[in-house]
Amino acid sequence: MKTETVTSAQNPKVKELLALQEKSRLRRERGLFVVEGRRELGHCIRAGFAVRTLFVCPEILARTEFDAIFPDTGTASGGNAGVCPPDTPRLPNIVEVPRELYEKIAFRGGTEGIIAEVEWKDRSLDSLHLTGNPLIMVLESVEKPGNLGAVLRSADAAGADAVIICDPLTDLYNPNLIRASIGAVFTVQTVAAGSEEVIGWLKRHNIRILTAQLQDSKLYYDTDMTCGTAIVTGTESTGLTGIWRENADAHIRIPMLGQLDSLNVSVSAAILLYEAVRQRSSLL
Repeated sequence: MKTETVTSAQNPKVKELLALQEKSRLRRERGLFVVEGRRELGHCIRAGFAVRTLFVCPEILARTEFDAIFPDTGTASGGNAGVCPPDTPRLPNIVEVPRELYEKIAFRGGTEGIIAEVEWKDRSLDSLHLTGNPLIMVLESVEKPGNLGAVLRSADAAGADAVIICDPLTDLYNPNLIRASIGAVFTVQTVAAGSEEVIGWLKRHNIRILTAQLQDSKLYYDTDMTCGTAIVTGTESTGLTGIWRENADAHIRIPMLGQLDSLNVSVSAAILLYEAVRQRSSLL
């Protein structure tokens, strides 16, 4: 394990870190992305991602807290009781930075003294592992990291098998998305693909497509969700495109009893996911 101390914002390693935080194109080119915070990094490591470089501020992150994340870095207090599995490879590089510099490179305020450059993984439909009657959340053209992050947290809580984002331009390693999901982008199988590709994949796997829409639909709790199910939602402003409506096995809606005709997509997703949980509870 290599450890060095960096004190200048002009250091090439620091410059690269800042660029990776800001530029999706560079993340793709370098095959690296940035994860900040103990909880998020712990989820990332458990999901099998490899850390390339770790930036640590010893003035913020206690040694015992570091050992809980990386118990195999050679300290006596480590052991295997932390969030990092025993077979996690040793870190190739640790960069220690003072508090003043760390506060400049941290992506968010109130951070925990640890930032990692992590190796990129391609996340495609073919990488998904499904068993039994899977529950899948599909989002069409929902790009705001806050909304995506909230949906991922709901999917994790509901035990969904996967979240599929139907926009191949979506950057699953956007720091805002990782932050908004508090690491759920790592705890739930998450991929991005085009709508036509996803529809074909769902049909080949005999997964029923339920589209959330107001028109030509029935109440969501009157629809069977105990079989393999994909719940599909679109944007609040335009809803789902025609390709999803035409290929759906059923159209479902959440009753709207007020004067507005839509819910935030993350709220809708949570309601529909937990209806599937309710229906499946007798099968657990």
